Amino acid sequence: MSAISPYLIALIAALLAAHIIKYIVALLHSTAEDFWHQLFTSGGMPSSHAATTLSVTTMIALRDGISSGLFGLAAVLVLIVCYDAVKVRRSSGEQGEAIKQLIKETGSTVRIPRAAKGHTPVEVAVGVLLGVVIGYVVYIATI
Repeated sequence: MSAISPYLIALIAALLAAHIIKYIVALLHSTAEDFWHQLFTSGGMPSSHAATTLSVTTMIALRDGISSGLFGLAAVLVLIVCYDAVKVRRSSGEQGEAIKQLIKETGSTVRIPRAAKGHTPVEVAVGVLLGVVIGYVVYIATI
């Protein structure tokens, strides 16, 4: 039986670290719900999407090299994920909040929709940094 992939170890470690940090930050701001609910809430500090994609991309860079096709593919994925978090999901989240406000102010009977949050550029940058650090630590631990 083979050992678990170091790429998956990096991904899981980054995901867990990001959500634990996100939970602690929410506790400090008195906005935290229970941990399991917080685990599936979008938005917040740091971006777990950025952390997970960067942890795997860092592992690929260190193990396979930056000239590998796999690294190129991972880099494209990171750019798409980070752009989406800051531009698309953040914008749609802000629009969702505005719609919720309008529904409440007008007294409409329309069901209030869930508005998923995106990320600020700082939340994504911290997720990127966290991902790189975790990817590097996992690489060192698994060589």
